[in-house]
Amino acid sequence: MLAALDQLESAAIAELSGIGDPAALEAWRISYLGAKGKLKAAMGGLKDVPPADKPAVGQRLNAVKVKLEEAFKARRESLAAAPAARDDGPQVDLTEPGLISTSAVGRRHIITRVRDELVEVFARMGFSVAQGPELEDDEHNFIKLNIPPGHPAREPIDNFYVDSPLKTERPRMLRSQTSTVQVRVMEDAVAKGWGPPIKIVSPGRVYRPDTVDATHSFMFHQIEGLYLDRGVSMVDLKTTLFQFARAYFGPGAEIRLRPSFFPFTEPSAEFDMKIALKPGEPPRWIELGGCGMVDPAVLEMCGIDPEVWTGFAFGFGIERLAIGKYGIPDIRLLFENDARFLAQL
Repeated sequence: MLAALDQLESAAIAELSGIGDPAALEAWRISYLGAKGKLKAAMGGLKDVPPADKPAVGQRLNAVKVKLEEAFKARRESLAAAPAARDDGPQVDLTEPGLISTSAVGRRHIITRVRDELVEVFARMGFSVAQGPELEDDEHNFIKLNIPPGHPAREPIDNFYVDSPLKTERPRMLRSQTSTVQVRVMEDAVAKGWGPPIKIVSPGRVYRPDTVDATHSFMFHQIEGLYLDRGVSMVDLKTTLFQFARAYFGPGAEIRLRPSFFPFTEPSAEFDMKIALKPGEPPRWIELGGCGMVDPAVLEMCGIDPEVWTGFAFGFGIERLAIGKYGIPDIRLLFENDARFLAQL
């Protein structure tokens, strides 16, 4: 047993002297001094030593343990004090200015820029920004927007459902419109007890399984607006939209409202503007979004008395506005991330 301990000590010290990095040192410690290491195994053999020899073997075991622990500590301190390895090449002063100059600087994506521009225009008209979840439920995306069960707009072929609408009472889905935010804002206002007036815009992503072409995508961006107060009328809506269009596109912007239908507004209208999509082409009417007076049924479902409060809502496609503002001929250019295209805007 004593000879085996002498051999264990010699092997451990020899192996330790050749270690040059902390990872190998830790592996050595586990191998010799760990809970399942070689020294622990040797201690387990003490029970087989004859009683007369146990004092001498026990003393030797302790001596080996102390020597290996001290050798490990010394080697660890030696490695910590050693200078880090480096090559003899030229050193770079990281505080010096860069040696390579370039004119390629980062810039915000056009969608982000347009979103911020729109928020800034509406902020000047007193609108604050509200946000809502992109993963919505059927209640906020349809029911509280006066879109009842069985309505064609709820078909699975026209929406990205996360849960099966045939098996789940309130299926989750990727929101198909930012109108969900106005519902949540009105609910929150009622829950907090402070109520109208409410004047918000809510920019964000929406999802519909549309076929991708020059003016459509399955993921795009909208900005929703809501103004709720006493005595709000269609005149206020028209004034707001015309002021927005002329503030954003210039005083010469040609715009119009066309009667339309949406389940959550009554009366409803389409908001169009004349846009030249390509240089040299004559401008043509392009639908920017929908608008109208908030339907009384929507107000009631959110806990607001439509006999006291009225409001208008509108929703625009941010990509459509970017196309009109910057003369972009194809919506797909906005998502291809071609640096040559992005550098032009």
